[in-house]
Amino acid sequence: MSKLIISLSLFAVVIACAGKEPNKYAAAPDGEAIFKKYCVLCHGVDGKLGLNGSKDLSISKVTEAERIVQITKGKNTMTPFEGILSPQEIKAVAAYSMTLTKK
Repeated sequence: MSKLIISLSLFAVVIACAGKEPNKYAAAPDGEAIFKKYCVLCHGVDGKLGLNGSKDLSISKVTEAERIVQITKGKNTMTPFEGILSPQEIKAVAAYSMTLTKK
């Protein structure tokens, strides 16, 4: 009886400790789709709208790293997206927003 209890306990521990490995083949977040969902209202599809005090992204000199911070923490009237978007999604939006800047 005690061998059965020990065996079942060990089995339960092994099952509990066997966490699911993250999917390393998961698709990267789609920065454009996320931008269109959360950012278009103020920035516009092309980044030029400038509604509610938002900046014109087509002429912005802000670096991608600075955009990640601004998207995460917010700035002035911009909503902080920390807790709304994952860090990977924020990076994807920042990268996409860089494509709206004129070279």
